[in-house]
Amino acid sequence: MTSRYAQLAFTPAVRARQQHHGSRTAYARIEQGPARADRLGDDEVGFITARDSFYLASTGESGWPYVQHRGGPPGFLRAVDATTLAFADFRGNRQYITTGNLQGNDRVALLLMDYPQRIRLKILGTAVTDDNPGPALLRALTPADYRAVVERVVLITVEAYDWNCPQHITPRYTPQEIEDDHADLCRRLAELQRQNAALPRLNERLAELEAENTALRAAVQ
Repeated sequence: MTSRYAQLAFTPAVRARQQHHGSRTAYARIEQGPARADRLGDDEVGFITARDSFYLASTGESGWPYVQHRGGPPGFLRAVDATTLAFADFRGNRQYITTGNLQGNDRVALLLMDYPQRIRLKILGTAVTDDNPGPALLRALTPADYRAVVERVVLITVEAYDWNCPQHITPRYTPQEIEDDHADLCRRLAELQRQNAALPRLNERLAELEAENTALRAAVQ
């Protein structure tokens, strides 16, 4: 956990609960850092651009939070730079809850999951929507060969992030991941079958060598 993430997430009420449960001392040390936004490194960028989905949380004018799934081809969520994420917002059920929420409160939380490896990355930031992005930005964010209507682009300024522990994450696999694993198993099986097919000839050769060795010892004696 970064210092900035702790500074934003650990409200007075949160600190009180940490104190009550005995974890406050350890977490207090994490907060002791500069109050400036985090910058995404190579590990974060690589993880983000490999994802084909994420969860996006916002808060409405009623004060109620709202969490939404966002999906697309791997890499549809782009790291524009070390502090900015962007993605093309595809047309969905046209409820526009997240879009509306952002008009009154631009703060968002993202949860990105790698289920097979049991890794999760949490991001806090502020988001803006652009219904009329420039053609260059639209081209950069629109995935090739993906059938979807892009209604707008969303730009997220990263404020903080946290790599979370793998506890209680159940591994889940996409059809492609299962297919890749199956193909690897098939290759390994084919190699084992090839080796197994060669065993009779190897056994024959071993018997020949043993016979030659026996004959050689007899000749020497």
